[in-house]
Amino acid sequence: MSKNQDKGLYIITLIIVFLSLLTTSIGLFYTTGGEAYSFMNQYGDIVKMYGDGLYAYDSYFVAPIFRGTDFTMLCLAIPLLITALVLDIKKRQLKNRIFLMSVMAVFTYYSASIAFGITYNILHLAYIALFSASLFGLIMAFRSIDEKRVADRMGNGLPSKGVNIFLVITGIALIMVWLPDILTSLAAGRSLALIEVYTTSVTNVIDMGVIAPVAFISYSQLKKRNGMGYILLGMLLTVCCVFGIMLPVQTLFQELAGIDLPPAVVIVKVASFVVLGFFALYFNVKFYKDMK
Repeated sequence: MSKNQDKGLYIITLIIVFLSLLTTSIGLFYTTGGEAYSFMNQYGDIVKMYGDGLYAYDSYFVAPIFRGTDFTMLCLAIPLLITALVLDIKKRQLKNRIFLMSVMAVFTYYSASIAFGITYNILHLAYIALFSASLFGLIMAFRSIDEKRVADRMGNGLPSKGVNIFLVITGIALIMVWLPDILTSLAAGRSLALIEVYTTSVTNVIDMGVIAPVAFISYSQLKKRNGMGYILLGMLLTVCCVFGIMLPVQTLFQELAGIDLPPAVVIVKVASFVVLGFFALYFNVKFYKDMK
């Protein structure tokens, strides 16, 4: 990547930082003094609405999840992105560029989730701008990485068998954790049990339609020791690390809001991702240590 292209990538990264600071801080701290209220959705179900702040028109069940996401992005992901940017500017190493790209993938996931998943609010234009900057920043960073160089720079310290098992389990888990809810709703001839005021589940779409295939593609490419497999692996490991931390935080915000989650939900849809996040962190450390 030329110096001008690097400069463009750095500018986009700063835009992402600014917009993320805006969306997360307002999501966390803005209040309208409103209270929760009940509302009948398009399916005839009574839904409790949050009623306050940026997420006043989101459901009482989902709004704390958004606030937990804001907290994690503000306290963890944004500092990570700033760190990745500084490292890439100071020393243009392959591993630094992969790290920057990987953190950008987190912001692409986050921005897609809020742009498509949150009820329309005053930050709608900021959501669009953040999604655009994150997506095209990710593409720019991805294109700047030479696949062949990545394959050549990898040593033998990364436990290939463990990584392959992790990728397969991650891909299957991201499908199986959401598939039963979808199949149950289809069999019952109605929408998802927790669809509430929303039209669809953005998380289902991204996890099953994007992240799971990335895990399987990375597995396939790593079997051939292809550089693309390592690039996708680095991206996936970082995403799993961040979301392995984010899910317990989201659950904590729900608990603080007085939402009682069934133990089965906590075990299947929270603990499983925490375990995946733990292994992702382990392999991520190995990944960057192994890269020359």
